Amino acid sequence: MKKSYQRLEVNLTNNMKQVIHRNLSKNILRFGLIILLAFTTSLSAQDGDPAKGKSLFNANCAACHKLDKKMTGPALRNVEQRLADEQGLDRDWIYAWIRNSSAVIKSGDAYANKIYEEYNKAAMTAFPQLSDEDIDNILAYTAQEKTPPPSGGNGNVTVNPVEPIDQGISNEIILGALAILFILLAAGLYLVNKTLRRFAAAQNIELPEATKRKPLWKAFVENQFLMLVVAIFFLLSSAYFVYGYLMQIDINQGYQPVQPIHFSHKIHAGDNGIDCKYCHSSARVSKTSGIPSLNVCMNCHKSIYEYNGETTAEHSKEFYDGEIQKLYAAVGWSDSEQKYTGESKPVKWVRIHNLPDFVYFNHSQHVSVGGQECQTCHGPVEEMEVLYQHAPLTMGWCIDCHRTTNVKVEDNEYYEKIHAELSKKYGVEKLTVAEMGGLECGKCHY
Repeated sequence: MKKSYQRLEVNLTNNMKQVIHRNLSKNILRFGLIILLAFTTSLSAQDGDPAKGKSLFNANCAACHKLDKKMTGPALRNVEQRLADEQGLDRDWIYAWIRNSSAVIKSGDAYANKIYEEYNKAAMTAFPQLSDEDIDNILAYTAQEKTPPPSGGNGNVTVNPVEPIDQGISNEIILGALAILFILLAAGLYLVNKTLRRFAAAQNIELPEATKRKPLWKAFVENQFLMLVVAIFFLLSSAYFVYGYLMQIDINQGYQPVQPIHFSHKIHAGDNGIDCKYCHSSARVSKTSGIPSLNVCMNCHKSIYEYNGETTAEHSKEFYDGEIQKLYAAVGWSDSEQKYTGESKPVKWVRIHNLPDFVYFNHSQHVSVGGQECQTCHGPVEEMEVLYQHAPLTMGWCIDCHRTTNVKVEDNEYYEKIHAELSKKYGVEKLTVAEMGGLECGKCHY
């Protein structure tokens, strides 16, 4: 009896241990599942592809939103986490807001109406075409940590030397040729004199006293022919130098002034591919190309408030950001409040290309009618960090262009009749500007 009782006690003890172990295992599994769910929820903002999200953000959101700056709409860096922490809103609310913000506002949602009032009752554009996956990708992009900007240089602007355009034979070559000619002439006279003396000695001809050798300088001074040659040489040389000096007056090829606000044509026309006539729109229809209004700059720079391109040792990100702030100060734009303050000030731009008052030049004739590219006269502006005068803009330079440039008459009714008549007159199929009167004085001079 006693042994049976002991066996029963042992069995009960074993069964209780098994039950305890089973319950403990279940509790561990439950706890692990809870931890897994919590971890998955904490990583919900990381779902999606940030690379795809960046493309979607730039295509749909970037016009009104920035990641780290308030624009037309609020900044969106870590927007999902901030909404969850501050407002208790989940991703389903974000889906509904992005696809139809007006419906969320009309539903009476407190936070939606708060945002609506804060941004002057400007409803957000609806994006019903965005799928859940698209929105997940955008949220993954906004959840990325902000990366520090690449280090740049000291921000100083360096001016690269401008290579002069070849204008023909240089002054040094001409002077060198004249010097060689003078030396050859002097050597020839010396050899003639020496030959005559040898001939006289061979024939036993006694030379008169006056023809005997004198000091070189005295013989040179007393020789009227040599003196005449030297006088003519110095007169021609002086005239050449005076003419060269006078012809360089107001020829500003290579002129590269420092502007009050640094504007990089390389970044705007080169890297970003902005058409020249977007800023210089009057070049199509007017005599002058015009200096763009700062409002044209603000069409882009309301949203582009910092430089995100490549930096160099000469031009740092801080330098370019500072120039954008100069623009804001000039137009009276408050970047923090996203509105104009009314306190603007003029920018004293330094003119680079300047023709004399008696010269007539019409941009529209060359750009719209002639079909010339801006680079024809202004050089590779898309490569210029600091703009400079590429061409000499002299009369000779213009005439050479008119003599060699064919008129583009294709699909231009204005030229059909005159082209047919002049082609028959000159016996050519294509006419240059000169053959159509481009060398007449009255075309360019008042």
